[in-house]
Amino acid sequence: MAEQGTLYLIPVPVSGAPVTQSIPEFNLGLVRTLKKFITENNKEARKFLKAFGYPKLEEAELRELNTHSKAGDLGDYLKFIKGADSVGLMSDAGCPGIADPGAEIVKLAHQHNIPVMPLVGPSSIVLGIMASGFNGQNFAFNGYLPIDKTIRQKRLKELEHMAVKYHQAQFFIETPYRNQALYDHILQVLAPGTLLFVGRDVQGEHELLKSKSIQAWRQSEAPELHKFPTIFGIYN
Repeated sequence: MAEQGTLYLIPVPVSGAPVTQSIPEFNLGLVRTLKKFITENNKEARKFLKAFGYPKLEEAELRELNTHSKAGDLGDYLKFIKGADSVGLMSDAGCPGIADPGAEIVKLAHQHNIPVMPLVGPSSIVLGIMASGFNGQNFAFNGYLPIDKTIRQKRLKELEHMAVKYHQAQFFIETPYRNQALYDHILQVLAPGTLLFVGRDVQGEHELLKSKSIQAWRQSEAPELHKFPTIFGIYN
């Protein structure tokens, strides 16, 4: 019986940061040996593979997995990752499996005893938590908040309550074109003394990493967040 290949979890740069800034040479060498990849977006993946110095891009076999994929397709992905060939799993930005549909493939690999190896690389979420100065011993990443303003207000107050009661830092993200509206709503809803972290375009040209009180944010010029990937955090 042929030896089972490994599922490699391949981080990619965030916010257009240069490959040499955030991707170890070990990763680059390993990626160049793979022939099969599961990607969030094939076009973006080809761009990253080219930047990684992939030798024969036209020979790489790419399969997309994203929000448009169907649960019934998992059997096809299993066939793709099962066998002697190792497979790379790539996100559109940062680390696969973190705020990324690739977690389903990792789960599938564990269920079928396929070795999984995460590689070192950038995550805007992890980098944001590091840069916030908030509680690194007790924090939660909450993904996307509700779009409905009334429900979102309730959720923000819940997160603020947990930050106070449990000393647990709360982090979340939003679709870039809704960032400005979320920022404005946060300033309206939360208490003046609550701390807010804004991590805009992490490792990018327009990077902003700043923590200060809601009151201080209200008294300063609002940062430009529209269409920039941003992570938000609150703490007390």
